[in-house]
Amino acid sequence: MHRIIFVCHGNICRSPMAEFVMKDLVRKAGLEDSFYIESAATSTEEIWNGRGNPVYPPARRKLAEHGISCEGKTARQTKRTDYDRFDYLIGMDRANIRNMSRIYGGDPDGKLSLLLDFCGRTGQEVADPWYTGDFEETWQDVLQGCQALLEILK
Repeated sequence: MHRIIFVCHGNICRSPMAEFVMKDLVRKAGLEDSFYIESAATSTEEIWNGRGNPVYPPARRKLAEHGISCEGKTARQTKRTDYDRFDYLIGMDRANIRNMSRIYGGDPDGKLSLLLDFCGRTGQEVADPWYTGDFEETWQDVLQGCQALLEILK
């Protein structure tokens, strides 16, 4: 069983896109029983009164354009125990990796990586549509990273 968590700042754009793209790819490959996939945030900005905000509407629409639903997903913050629960802890940018390392108390097992590292774009960051407004660019980054990750893990 491959246990993967995708992490970004708020868990409303990039990491849920990666979570649901990866789930879709895994389902289409007939490998659902071999994967457990989640996503989370490094911050609490999208979590109010113990409840997380849903996936940001433009991110939901971009997933829906490709027949992917993220229904029911709400933001949650990653926590120290996630380090032991997951084999792959994948950030979208370097700030995510720094914050993940702080939350997890380091990375003694070398589990932290950037999503685009898996497709040969070592050190590159997934474009943040919260700032760019370009959800297509983010879609392309996420899709490329997830496809490469699945090929590696098959």
